[in-house]
Order: sequence, then structure tokens, then C-alpha cells
Amino acid sequence: MGSRVRSSLPTRTSGAVNPFVFIVGCLRSGTTLLRRMVDAHPRLAIIHETQWVPRWFERRVGLTREGFVTPELISRLLDFPRFAELRISRQDLERLMETEEEPVPYSAFVSGVFDLYGEAQDKRLVGEKSPGYVRYLPTLHALWPRARFVHVIRDGRDVCASVLNWKKAGHNVGRHATWADDPVSTAAFWWEWHVRLGREAGPSLGPNLYHEIRYEALVSDPEATCKRLCSFLGFPYDEAMVDYQERKETGSWGRAAKGRWLPPTPGMKERHSSMPVEEVERFEAAVGDLLDELGYPRAVPRPGPRTLRDASEIRKLFVRDVHSRGGLLPERWGA
Repeated sequence: MGSRVRSSLPTRTSGAVNPFVFIVGCLRSGTTLLRRMVDAHPRLAIIHETQWVPRWFERRVGLTREGFVTPELISRLLDFPRFAELRISRQDLERLMETEEEPVPYSAFVSGVFDLYGEAQDKRLVGEKSPGYVRYLPTLHALWPRARFVHVIRDGRDVCASVLNWKKAGHNVGRHATWADDPVSTAAFWWEWHVRLGREAGPSLGPNLYHEIRYEALVSDPEATCKRLCSFLGFPYDEAMVDYQERKETGSWGRAAKGRWLPPTPGMKERHSSMPVEEVERFEAAVGDLLDELGYPRAVPRPGPRTLRDASEIRKLFVRDVHSRGGLLPERWGA
């Protein structure tokens, strides 16, 4: 199957190489909604969060120091729970290594994995939705210089309101040391961290490879937003994108969505209106400059002096925590 994919799928000869596009952004910003819309397009399949592609390359998991694939990578993938969702066998993976050119670069191997998934979905182009990959744009661009990136941005206060009621927060933003003392300010800097990394790395790639989508526009005018996205991707818009809820998937990703998939509605976009005023003030004291930069009007234009001092202290601790974990820091943070 693996060798047949490389000869039958026209992605190589048509100039498009998989991974074709990455949908990224801070968690709770609407990347899942966009993934469902784009995956409904008849020409493009979107994998749901591999969680290993750039991380394993940077750590050289199953790779040589130079970045070539070893048999260990296949074993590691087959033992990785998320990989099972792709339904790709050991035989398929081994065939990706059966090439005349030795050794096999990681980028070529992963492209083959995406091609295999595309063949199973009967689609030529394959991308991925992984919000956290917004922190890895330089690595992904180095691996696939022609891959496109779609960065979904949502009002950080709405992200915060969602995070504060999210059962999985402890596995993400909740890992940071400041979460226990001040979850609101921690969520603010966590949001800023992701948004700034994407906005620093993305524009340098040029308008042909980097595209921003506002969550608010996606839910208020999904058709116009999807048309602009398709123009960026280089293929015609299809109405199936806004009718995605009619084709709810099977498998674990489908089961994870409770009930029917609901169509996007404008009322989904203003969660922070239910936040206490003091929480909104703390959030805006922390990252008000980014809200201004993105054009989101502040609710509390002049936070109190004590709130500003507290935000400054949390920022220092958050930056120190990210740095200690080896995370990339935005240039704006002075790192």
C-alpha cells in the first residue's frame, strides 16, 4: 500500500506536498470548529492532532542525529495511542522506508504517512489540526518549506472564560506554576504566549504560506471566512464546509463530540461577558496591549495600580516557568 500511494497520489507531481496545511492556535480558540469545516471539503483531509510531528523531530525520537528515520521510529509510532487513529499498519510504515534513497529523511517519511491517510480518505491533500503547533512554526517550515499555516485567533478573554470551565485545563495551562495562585492571569499569559509566537513566526513566511482567521468572523460569517480561506489554500470554495455538521464523523474523534455537531452561531463568541468584572480587569491588566493590537476593545481601560503590579509579577513567574521547561519565548517578552 505504501509504495502504491507514492505512485498513485498526484500530490508530488501537482506541486503540493503533504502535510499541505497546519491549523494552529491557542487551545480553546476554535481550531476544532475550523478543522471540521475544512475536513468537510472534498479535496482536503485534516488529521486531528498527531501530537508528535515536530516534537519528535526536535527530540530526535527514533531518528539519527542528522534527522534520518530508524526502525525505532516505527515501533514508537505503533505504541503511541494517538497514532492508532490513523489506522496505518506496520507494513505500511515499513514500506515508506523501502526506497532506493538511503537513509530516509524524517520529512519524507512523515509526508508518506500523510499520503497514506489521504488515500484512505480518498483525498489528495492532507493537513493537520494541532493547536499547540503554533509554537513550532519554524521547525515545521524547515521540514516542509511549502506547507501552509492557518492561525486561528480568538478574543483572549473568551479563551480564558472557556479555560476556567475546562476539565482538561490541568493538563495544559494548569501545568504552569502560577495557575494555582492566579488562573486568570496565567490563562492570559498562556494565550499571549501562543498568539505572539504565531504572529512573530507566521508573517515572515509571507502571505502565501500564513493566514490568520478570527474566531469571531468564523462564527458570525462562516461562508465568507471559508471562501477567503479557500482562496489562500488555492482551491474553490465548497458549501460542504459550512454544512459540516451534517457529516459527523465516526471513530473516537466523532465520539468525543457530545451529541450532534452544532453549526457556528454568533452567540458562541462572547463568553467573557459572564466573567466577573474583577477577573476581566486582571486579564486586561496582564495582556491589554495584545488585546489592543488585535483590535479587541477593553472592558476596563484603566486597571488599578495593584492589579497591574500583580500582573507584572505573574508575568515574570510565567516567563521563568516557560523558559525552565525549554519552551520558545516570544521576542516581545525580551527573551
